[in-house]
Amino acid sequence: MKQVTYLSPVECPIMDTAQIRTLYTDLGPNAAEDVICRAMEELAQRLCQVQEMALSGPREDMHKTLRSLSAIAHQIGMTSLSRVSHDVMSCIEFGDLVAEAATLARLARTGERSLTELWDINEFSI
Repeated sequence: MKQVTYLSPVECPIMDTAQIRTLYTDLGPNAAEDVICRAMEELAQRLCQVQEMALSGPREDMHKTLRSLSAIAHQIGMTSLSRVSHDVMSCIEFGDLVAEAATLARLARTGERSLTELWDINEFSI
């Protein structure tokens, strides 16, 4: 009998905590928290949009949404999420549907873990 191995990839997102500290220093605690919370909402929304677009939307729109997702992630120190967004954009540009599907799955995992980690960092910094 053949043995099947199930892979359970786990993403360990890279967070630029210096970027978060800079936001707190430049904007103050209340405004920084507001910016971070709004950014997290936008990221969650865009992650959902990308998943929906992957099923039925035009790739140009998905590319545009990924670009904005990457910019927002970079603004609040979500280095991994920004990088994986760029990886998906590259797959779209090359027209590689198999790689696109794999990197979309990675984007979903990275997005979920990054949002959770940022929530935890933000929760204890107040």
